[in-house]
Amino acid sequence: MMTTASVRQPHAAFDVFGQKIEELRQEGLYREFIPCGHLVDEPGSTSHQGRKVQVWCTNDYLGMSRHPDLIKSQCESTTVHGTGNGGSRNIAGTSTTHVELEDRLAVWHGKERALIFSSGYVANFETLSTLLAAVPDMVVFSDALNHRSLIEGIVRSGCEKVVFPHNDVAALDAALAQYAADRPKLIVFESVYSMDGDRSPLSSILDLAERHNALTYLDETHAIGIMGPTGAGLSEELGDHRADFVQGVFGKALGTVGGYVAGPDAPLDYVRSHAPGFIFTTALPQASMDATLRGLELVQDGNDLRRDLLDNARYLKAALRAEGIDFIDAESHLVPVMVPGSERVRAVSRRLFQEFGIYVQPINFPSVPRGGERFRVTAPPYRTREQMDYFVAALKQCLAQD
Repeated sequence: MMTTASVRQPHAAFDVFGQKIEELRQEGLYREFIPCGHLVDEPGSTSHQGRKVQVWCTNDYLGMSRHPDLIKSQCESTTVHGTGNGGSRNIAGTSTTHVELEDRLAVWHGKERALIFSSGYVANFETLSTLLAAVPDMVVFSDALNHRSLIEGIVRSGCEKVVFPHNDVAALDAALAQYAADRPKLIVFESVYSMDGDRSPLSSILDLAERHNALTYLDETHAIGIMGPTGAGLSEELGDHRADFVQGVFGKALGTVGGYVAGPDAPLDYVRSHAPGFIFTTALPQASMDATLRGLELVQDGNDLRRDLLDNARYLKAALRAEGIDFIDAESHLVPVMVPGSERVRAVSRRLFQEFGIYVQPINFPSVPRGGERFRVTAPPYRTREQMDYFVAALKQCLAQD
């Protein structure tokens, strides 16, 4: 029988947290978390307090998390292997599927080895912080719009850091030229930047790396499953596989959970042996890895899904443009809709949810600069044109009321 423990009075030191939370509220930066129950039989919908709501900000770009093959694979694997692996990767947590999936990921990206982590954030943080700290006198060159996981991994390493303006090849070239050719260097950048939806000048950056004798670390998070003939990312789309390290995730286009890094054997073996966030955390369940393996197979043969996603993005942009709604017309499946002002973007988000049954999360500082508040909208393959028209009409009405 469950009993209720007595609650201690809060310590006086906790007052500072209450004050800081109130400051966030006053600045319009307090994050709201809406409990959802995603519905398999109605893709893109979730239940909230008995009400069905359409989700327009999902990272499940291809709708794979609801694919019957993935659900079947995970359920069947659970009946055989259970709900967890019972330990970290080095303590009985490395399943046969972990090994098979890592082998397939390495081949997918044309690398010697791949290493699976509990999330994409952990993959970036642990790999970068471990590798950079191991190389004496290393200097890292980081794009100004890199994801927080990349930034934190670089900072934790303690190495020298140079931040170059976003996608500015000339500035990066000049920065690299300030260091001797034999100085260890690593360029860290992304293929698709999630807040603006823009692509990096990948081949130009890799050209610079060769010219200046630098290593490269490429985050393909938002391109995995979407770009390239088999969905291996922007590198595959361009046919340019020179990046030394490639990071990807399972929790977006592949529809499950986890992240990985692919690259040379020895450095990733070193990470496997030294990264605390890899060594001392419970392994992802084998059932989840079996579902991911099936998702990978479907994504690799998913040209129809990729086509439908990009067609939807084009249709949605055209509909927004026709109604005079401001958005960033980037060369990707991501559609950032600009709603400047932290209070305004939150108010529009609330109206969409309450009046139209549409859930789209406001994005504000520090994820984007103040004044650059927005919605990051996605229209996966299952979205119909009627649904997209409904979304645009609702958004127009809510923006006009503000």
